[in-house]
Amino acid sequence: MGAHYDTYDYPNYWIGRDYEHGSELIALKALLAKISKIGTIVEIGAGFGRLTPAYFYRAKRVVLTDPSAKLLKIAREEFSQKKNIRILQAGIESLDGKLRTGSADLVIMVRVLHHIKDLDEALAIINRILKPNGYFILEFPNKMHLKATLRQFIRGNLTFRFDIFTSDKRSAKAKRQKKISFLNYHPDKVFEKLQENGFEIIEKRSVSNIRSSFIKNILPCSFLLSLEKFLQTPFAYIDFGPSIFVLAKKRG
Repeated sequence: MGAHYDTYDYPNYWIGRDYEHGSELIALKALLAKISKIGTIVEIGAGFGRLTPAYFYRAKRVVLTDPSAKLLKIAREEFSQKKNIRILQAGIESLDGKLRTGSADLVIMVRVLHHIKDLDEALAIINRILKPNGYFILEFPNKMHLKATLRQFIRGNLTFRFDIFTSDKRSAKAKRQKKISFLNYHPDKVFEKLQENGFEIIEKRSVSNIRSSFIKNILPCSFLLSLEKFLQTPFAYIDFGPSIFVLAKKRG
C-alpha cells in the first residue's frame, strides 16, 4: 500500500468527488454521535487526513497512521498546529509493535479494507489496539450494491447475492503485474468476521447511494447530500450503496 500511494496523486483523486466525500462525512459523524466519550482515536489508513477534521475535536489524543510517507507529509503540514494529533508511518500489519495493546477508545478505518487480503489478521490487530468496550468504525466496498446486482441479474447470474466470496476488481493486467489489491466484500462475510473476532455490530449505513455521474451532473451536490442523509439508514437494510459503514463495539 505504501509504495502505491507514494506514487499516486491521491489528493487529486478527490477533486470533483464532493458528493462521495460528503456522504462519508455524513456517515462518520452519525456513527461518532453514538459514542459518548472518546479518549484516544486511531485512524488506520488516514492518508493525507481527509476525514480528520470530522472527528479530531472529539478526542484528547489522535493517532493518524498510514504506510505512505508522501500522504503523511501532507497531513503533518495540515495539522501541525494541532497538539493532540500524532503522525505514525505504519501499515496495519505493523501496528502491533507501534501502538500499545488496549490504547485506543476508537479505531477508524475508511477506504482501507479493499487493500487487505487477510481480514481475520486485520480485525485481530484492531481488536488488540482497542480497549475493552472500545469502538470500531469500518468502511468497506460493497460487492452486493444495486448496480452490481442488476448487472449480474441481466447476465443470468441469479445466485449472485448468495455468493459470499470476495471479488478482486483489478484488471487481468493489474493482477499479472501484482499491483495493489482492490477487493469488494459481501456484507454478510464482513459482519460474520467482525463477530468472530470479538465485535458486536451496533449500526450500519449504506453510503454514496446516489453515486451516478449522470445524476451528479444535473442535480446540485447539496441536494444530493440532503437525500443521502435520509437514505443511509433505510438503504443499509438492503445493502444498496457501493460503500458500507459499520459501527462495531469490542466485546468487553
